[in-house]
Amino acid sequence: MTAEIVPDSQHVPDSEYGGLVAMLPQPLRDYAQLARFDRPIGWWLLFWPCAWGVLLAGGQGRWDLLGWLLLGSIAMRGAGCVYNDIVDADLDRQVARTASRPVASGRVSKRAAWIWLGLLCLIGLAVLLQLRREAQLVALSSLMLVAAYPFMKRITGFPQAWLGLVFTWGVPTGWVALRSDGLAVMAALYAGAVLWCVGYDTIYACQDREDDAVVGIGSSALTLGRHLRTGVALFYAGALALWALAFWWLRPDPLALLALGPAALHLGWQVLTLEPDNADNVLARFRANRMAGLLVALACWVVGNA
Repeated sequence: MTAEIVPDSQHVPDSEYGGLVAMLPQPLRDYAQLARFDRPIGWWLLFWPCAWGVLLAGGQGRWDLLGWLLLGSIAMRGAGCVYNDIVDADLDRQVARTASRPVASGRVSKRAAWIWLGLLCLIGLAVLLQLRREAQLVALSSLMLVAAYPFMKRITGFPQAWLGLVFTWGVPTGWVALRSDGLAVMAALYAGAVLWCVGYDTIYACQDREDDAVVGIGSSALTLGRHLRTGVALFYAGALALWALAFWWLRPDPLALLALGPAALHLGWQVLTLEPDNADNVLARFRANRMAGLLVALACWVVGNA
């Protein structure tokens, strides 16, 4: 089954289309959409784990570092999306939600997309050079994980687990940018971030369950089936438990754990109000993780500042 391609003037349903992207002429708009500049939720979700690593490591006053990591998150999230669209162009044409993407629809050639990918990676390199050597090595060590991710949906029913490893790599990068000790704390924070990512991307994957089943690619939303909400709840609960462990190892004080209270309530609200068959609800709960990331960042700021 091949989905009908949406005309160029339209955009994917989860695009926050407007603002500067909407003002661009069509050719430039295609490149902005290819890098998902019209969907800022992605780079927020990539940035927050970076901020957690920095803030829990005691970098409360390092606004310069946080700024560089934010820029790097925007550029490298864009690069990852471009690479994913190059690899997945044939699959994207068969899925209604992705058929209008610039490469899949033919508005941007694969050669032009590779050049755009290179330019975004140059921005990422400029950010990388602002980090100390140890953090540079940690950041570079994620490249193989990133390169393999687009293929995971072809070989596993849980590609979200691999995405979790990739998309939260900012935790060790941010931590090691400031210190080389406390690796157990960092590991617990990272493991919790991975489960958080699996949870929110499972919510996101609800949109594509029918198309993914027809095309024959894996998805945690398909794998969990009618147990999807329970699965998301367990992923979020595991994330909170691991974050609490990280906080306890850094500061063994019951009051420190209270800092996670707002994040716990927010994630619980997501689960209780999730309607997997309601596309608008699914997108809203997915996007709500921008707030979840902020709440965890504030908790890291409080505990790391003690």
